[in-house]
Amino acid sequence: MADAGKDATQTGAYRVLARKYRPRDFNSLIGQEPMVRTLTNAFNTGRIAQAWMLTGVRGVGKTTTARILARALNYKTDTVDRPSVDLSVPGVHCDAIMEGRHVDVIEMDAASHTGIDDIREIIEQVRYAPVSARYKVYIIDEVHMLSNQAFNGLLKTLEEPPPHVKFIFATTEIRKVPITILSRCQRFDLRRIDAALIKQHLAHIGELEGVEAEDEALAMVARAAEGSMRDAQSIFDQAIAHSSGKVTAETVRDMLGLADRARIIDLFELLMKGDVAGALTEFRAQYDAGADPATVLTEMAEFNHLVTRIKFVPAAAEDAALSQDERTRGLDFSKQLSVRVLSRTWQMLLKGISEVQTANRPVNAAEMVLIRIAHAATLPTLDEALKQLEQGGGVPSGGGVPRGNGGAPMGGGVTAAAIATQTFAAPVNGGGQTMRLVASDPAASRGGAAARAGAGPRDRACGQDQLAVRPCQARGIEPRHRAEGDDQALPAPGLDRARPTGGKPDARCATRPSAEPFQPSQGMDGTAVDGDRLARGRRRNARRDRGRAARARDDGRAQRSGGRRDHGALPRRQDRQRDHPECGRGRRRSGSDG
Repeated sequence: MADAGKDATQTGAYRVLARKYRPRDFNSLIGQEPMVRTLTNAFNTGRIAQAWMLTGVRGVGKTTTARILARALNYKTDTVDRPSVDLSVPGVHCDAIMEGRHVDVIEMDAASHTGIDDIREIIEQVRYAPVSARYKVYIIDEVHMLSNQAFNGLLKTLEEPPPHVKFIFATTEIRKVPITILSRCQRFDLRRIDAALIKQHLAHIGELEGVEAEDEALAMVARAAEGSMRDAQSIFDQAIAHSSGKVTAETVRDMLGLADRARIIDLFELLMKGDVAGALTEFRAQYDAGADPATVLTEMAEFNHLVTRIKFVPAAAEDAALSQDERTRGLDFSKQLSVRVLSRTWQMLLKGISEVQTANRPVNAAEMVLIRIAHAATLPTLDEALKQLEQGGGVPSGGGVPRGNGGAPMGGGVTAAAIATQTFAAPVNGGGQTMRLVASDPAASRGGAAARAGAGPRDRACGQDQLAVRPCQARGIEPRHRAEGDDQALPAPGLDRARPTGGKPDARCATRPSAEPFQPSQGMDGTAVDGDRLARGRRRNARRDRGRAARARDDGRAQRSGGRRDHGALPRRQDRQRDHPECGRGRRRSGSDG
């Protein structure tokens, strides 16, 4: 790596840090030890695959690994003439391969060569032996950008390539690669690089470049890179140019538009104390200093996550990427705050970030989020409130009762008990049935239960105590079955329709079917029914059934003989009002139909 810096200095042309300190062998790859171990064992045992698939986020070294792998496949020196992962001594083809100008190592960007014609060209060239190297290596970057026809055209060659051909694919979207391609390759998932490793590597680059950098500044750069070494080197290169000498935390904060980490922790502490005024003042001061409202909430959510993680994993406080304030104060908060409070704050911050990002006035939206968090910090959790209520302590302090501005209870001291005993009046104009939610008086509830216990089965099936209102009653219609002294008496079968005075029966006033079978010999009030009346009803029902059976037989005969009974298709009401001289029937009595 130092040699690379000297070579760049000698040429006189400035090269960015990401290219100047690009790894040239497996030993200089940072954070990819599992992949290096697998390739080392494969090369030592001679189990070299025909194709590799490298996947990972941007800047973790996919293309660099592909070039190093091509160099290892074609490694040749005066003493070594076989594939090797020990590349400490530069080989014959090493420089040309790492610079991307070797004739037998073909690099293709699939983002600009997506069609079947490009793949057809590769298929035609693989039959020829390499010019000077041991293997002809095809490196296809961003392979997920190939079209379906291109993938299908590559399948056969990828499954059975010539012995002198190797394929190396690199992609950031592994899910877009067909499974038929993945099954023909050895897959390596390049991991995100740890922030501590990035910070250590940036400090080493600073020493080679002769640049002094603060540890806190390097930690900010490592966090902003999010596991990408190339992003970290690019940010560090920009910070060097921005600072004109020493890279400080303030310089990096101003360059990236970040909020001061110590002030973020101060704001978090004010919120956890419930100090709304202090929190708003601190937030306005950070906003005036140039901090973005969404960035403030995002960094506060990161600190909340850090405190929660330290609470369960105390070793997380020893992370080298953390500042001293984050380490010490994070430990203090993890001992003072409960998991319920931290989880609630996390959820409110996540929802608040999306609100701020979509709001027309992000500052106002952020202040409302802070007010909600500070107000909720003093509220008891659900478990604590239920526990205090069970212990008879009444409403827990800190917000068990809805409060208005200034913390005064709303509604003139309305308590939860008063709300629990509140009843809701039945609507009188909607025509629908109503339901009693909570009993307004315990004595009335006991009285209603006793009334239900002594009522008939239809009473119990339909009863709503004294609050049940039938639709006919809601419209001012007097049910004809109402008995004197019995407001809740229900009709017997056939008499369960309310009839307004001087009008027709109301079909919408039918009561619900009984939950228990009705006993004909017993009335709704428990008294016996007249036997003659029951006998007449049975005879009437029998005559009606016989008449229906006779009409059905006549209809069947008419259909079989090809004729048609005119009166058989008439409705019952019209059938009762007509004579049928052609079939010898006279007008039926309306009473026979019940």
